[in-house]
Amino acid sequence: MTIELRDHDPRWPAAAQTAAEELTTALPGLFPAVEHVGSTAIAGLAAKPVIDLMAATAALDAVVAVEEVLRRLGYRRLETGMRERLFYRRDGEPAYHLHVVTADSWDTRNERLLRDHLLRHPEDRDAYGALKGDLAAAGHDGAAYTRAKTDLIQRMVDAARTRRGLPLVDVWED
Repeated sequence: MTIELRDHDPRWPAAAQTAAEELTTALPGLFPAVEHVGSTAIAGLAAKPVIDLMAATAALDAVVAVEEVLRRLGYRRLETGMRERLFYRRDGEPAYHLHVVTADSWDTRNERLLRDHLLRHPEDRDAYGALKGDLAAAGHDGAAYTRAKTDLIQRMVDAARTRRGLPLVDVWED
């Protein structure tokens, strides 16, 4: 399946905020933080019509215990093989990805660091957007598209981590 990129939709941030509020209302106290991450969070950046949310929680097991509530909101857990993360998808237009991580890892999550880097460095946002556009136009499928972005994403995350005095880590979790 080829990648469909769309120009930034100014409604995406509000949709992300609404989804975050739905989560915190349905599961009070479970998610002390829910943020919009990914390309749809970056004004001026083309993106797939998928809103990525990252939520912090004290314990992943507590989220698993209330998955029925998430299912009622339309989220279905998918196994990704990533350690210390739960991943849920909600289909629709736009679709939603919910990445649940532990609160103790919240400040060092690459997705948040990359988002903040792209917001502060428009030249990197533009370079990333150009790469994404070239890859989508070339007809890459999802896996190839993701792999082909890795070097640029790694460089940007490394810069963000270095600025914060954090150790460098691979952007793709095991």
